[in-house]
Amino acid sequence: MLRPDKYTQPMEIVAHGIDLVDCPRIEEMLKRHSQRFVDRVFTAAEQSYAQSNKDPVEKFAGRFAAKEAILKLMGTGWRGKIAWTDIEVVNNNSGQPEVTLSGEVKKIADKLGIEHISVSITHTANFAIASAVALVSAKAGP
Repeated sequence: MLRPDKYTQPMEIVAHGIDLVDCPRIEEMLKRHSQRFVDRVFTAAEQSYAQSNKDPVEKFAGRFAAKEAILKLMGTGWRGKIAWTDIEVVNNNSGQPEVTLSGEVKKIADKLGIEHISVSITHTANFAIASAVALVSAKAGP
């Protein structure tokens, strides 16, 4: 069981998603589609974060991987009314990525009983990987 600081009760992991992104592929998308790609996939806060860093490609690729990992843990993939910007990944004051859901993705998470998503992101010049876990309140013992 896991208990994030912002929760007062124990939490259980109910799903996991992982994704690996090729950073040169994201760089190519940025070159080819420029702001249209950025606006379609990333929220204003995510854009600001990535563009304020020395290598925005790695930051964009990490966020992209996180969004894919989150859709995988929900079992939906990217389909229907889901928008990339329904998932926002921003860092808290200590630098840890935090997830905020909205729109269709929030509806799906609520339906699945998901209360919190924890995500970890790492990257190099060539690859970004993200791992996401879905948490629900732990059930009381027998």
